[in-house]
Amino acid sequence: MHFLLSHYLFLIPLAVGLSAELLKIFTEGIERGAWHEGLFRPGGMPSSHAAFVTSLLMVVGWKTGLESVEFAISFVFACLVCYDAVSSRHAIGEQAKIINLLQKKTHLSERIGHSLKEVIGGILFGAAVTVLGIWVS
Repeated sequence: MHFLLSHYLFLIPLAVGLSAELLKIFTEGIERGAWHEGLFRPGGMPSSHAAFVTSLLMVVGWKTGLESVEFAISFVFACLVCYDAVSSRHAIGEQAKIINLLQKKTHLSERIGHSLKEVIGGILFGAAVTVLGIWVS
């Protein structure tokens, strides 16, 4: 395991993203009783997008240093992904609710984005699992 993680660092963010998706099954099940609907769906707690980019940011910073161009690019990318999840994609979900109400049916998906709480949960989850992954490697 040590060899894999130290040579293939992309495995840490990949494991973080998949773990966040699996955790989403349980949080969605507890919150909404929808145990089968949580995996690989937009929205939900924790944000797997935020967890993934946080992990990527941390791995790049750990491997290349905080002054590197790669870290700067990863930081900007992480900020854009988290901002998009909270603002743009959340707004699209709110618009879908209104359109569905006007059409009197639920044709458009209303769970597109994340709340700020879900994104912060994703960031914290991603950071914690990444620290564990770096420690193991």
